[in-house]
Amino acid sequence: MATNLGSLETYKSPCNDVACVPNGTVSAVKGSSPSLLNTPDATLGRHLARRLVQVGVTDVFSVPGDFNLTLLDHLIAEPELNVVGCCNELNAGYAADGYARCRGVGACVVTFTVGGLSVLNAIAGAYSENLPLICIVGGPNTNDYGTNRILHHTIGLPDFSQELRCFQTVTCYQAVVNNLEDAHEMIDGAISTALKESKPVYISISCNLASIPHPTFIRDPVPFSLSPRTSNSIGLEAAVEAAADFLNKAVKPVLVGGPKLRVAKASDAFVELADASVLLVGDISYYDRYEFQMQYGSIGWSVGATLGYAQAVPEKRVIACIGDGSFQVTAQDVSTMLRCGQKTILFLINNGGYTIEVEIHDGPYNVIKNWNYTGLVDAIHNGDGKCWTTKVTCEEELIEAIGTATGEKKDCFCFIEVIAHKDDTSKELLEWGSRVCSANSRPPNPQ
Repeated sequence: MATNLGSLETYKSPCNDVACVPNGTVSAVKGSSPSLLNTPDATLGRHLARRLVQVGVTDVFSVPGDFNLTLLDHLIAEPELNVVGCCNELNAGYAADGYARCRGVGACVVTFTVGGLSVLNAIAGAYSENLPLICIVGGPNTNDYGTNRILHHTIGLPDFSQELRCFQTVTCYQAVVNNLEDAHEMIDGAISTALKESKPVYISISCNLASIPHPTFIRDPVPFSLSPRTSNSIGLEAAVEAAADFLNKAVKPVLVGGPKLRVAKASDAFVELADASVLLVGDISYYDRYEFQMQYGSIGWSVGATLGYAQAVPEKRVIACIGDGSFQVTAQDVSTMLRCGQKTILFLINNGGYTIEVEIHDGPYNVIKNWNYTGLVDAIHNGDGKCWTTKVTCEEELIEAIGTATGEKKDCFCFIEVIAHKDDTSKELLEWGSRVCSANSRPPNPQ
């Protein structure tokens, strides 16, 4: 884990105008052409935008706040970058999570402290799931550091490091950019570390820096590149031999693929291995393929992640099955889905509560207030965009709804509420719930 703080002494703004170039900034780098610095492309904000596009981020999920507004202006100005406004910071983080699962990297932009602490849960989930997620925070004005001023959106202390300390435990790199001289290096360091470590990173950018030009932010900087990872050929050969020997002896092989496959970009290779294993054993009835996607398991994650994933693959139609409890946490993401013109088919499983928790430990706290879900989505739609909703109570109605969603309403966001009994669950979930209950209720070890 690396934390990088900008040096305050290298940059002191002589005026309150965020577009003002401080004395000495241009002359600090000899040989740079003044004409280059007059272009709007040479600002910190535009440099960050270009770097995001270069690594594959063409959509960034944001919530505006006064510390990031100027930065958002410069991100929006990048023609190849789309800024997607979200209803709150947690949703933006979940959306960036889903986006990263598809594109290999995602990004969100929030404001200082109130935004940063709000998105923190989503960043922790991305850390758990080994997702390279770039969390960008609009920070305080450079002139406020070290002044003992108490700013709004803080906890009422002059110490601005609380947000940074919180992020240090759930990110692999932290960069606090409060001067221009090393901003280029710090931003590149954060992005490259996120990609190499496949973990989230934190970038804080002072609110009065985003619009200021600098010689290091010229239009054609050094191309962003990463050194390829090298494999230990001897270790790889030994692992392949051991795996092949194990599979050759197996009668009923079951291959379990976890989230590390995505980190290693080995999902396709895993499928090829699984298919080859079926041929070796000769009986596909004994073979299953699994990919465990969720380790963190934060309630409400699924709606935001669906938004992000669908935004990452506009050429495809995403299908999501989401429980009523999770939907109630982040239902407002439907508004963003509609605004983005997404054509997702969302199945809302209405079984009256947290069934997965009922199977672990039942109680009245697992029952939730029933909503008129289709009515809610219709109200959010409000005639803006293409949206179709329906409610089904039996198999025949479900089949008809699926036919409509994939036929007549194929160009719409389709919301299908499925009414299910609270005890309608799988044998596997019952067994899993029993095991979790047993694990959670183990008595303390004797001292």
